[in-house]
Amino acid sequence: MKTKVCGLRAPENIKEVLAAGVDYVGFIFHEKSKRYVGKTKLAEWITANEEVFGGTKKVGVFVNAELDHILNAVHDYKLDFVQLHGDESPGYCRELKLLWSVSTLRKAHLIKAFSITPDFDFSTTHAYADSCPLFIFDTGGHAEKGGTGQKWDWAKLDEYEGLVPFLLSGGIGPLDADDVKAVKHVQLQGVDLNSGFESEPGVKDLARLRLFLRDL
Repeated sequence: MKTKVCGLRAPENIKEVLAAGVDYVGFIFHEKSKRYVGKTKLAEWITANEEVFGGTKKVGVFVNAELDHILNAVHDYKLDFVQLHGDESPGYCRELKLLWSVSTLRKAHLIKAFSITPDFDFSTTHAYADSCPLFIFDTGGHAEKGGTGQKWDWAKLDEYEGLVPFLLSGGIGPLDADDVKAVKHVQLQGVDLNSGFESEPGVKDLARLRLFLRDL
């Protein structure tokens, strides 16, 4: 099962998370987030230390961002994936994918995140299948986009019949490995971890992370 650790911004903490053996690390480009990369020198550090990432993929998280902002961030931060965590339409995703197909800019794969509420209709994900090879199903019903620390009813996954694999997100903590393993869905690819593994916003507690990874 793959693991993504999101909301990172401190180089030393990033190196510790990488050493724990995760598949994706996420950087948040949404200004309202407590984990916003802001005006840090993270881009310069990544450029100078790209070898430390090895096979771990770099994910940029955006919320209703301008396309130029995304394209520039992919270049500056050497991103492998762009996670769209807002109200982006299928047309928006197709346009972004098309821009990469006709340009010489650094290209990234798209991840579309969906906020799951009790009345969420999984059929709405189908229109994104041609542009996004990976989904994230996160907790819905909150004004804050991501990092709420709240779970949603994973039994609702029985309603998802799509062919796009997904990461499970929302309120997962260090003691939840067994609950995650109990989710038996053919398209479950892994988990997206954030606030449940923090000592403070943007800083991950390695003891909590290792505990979870050991039991997963």
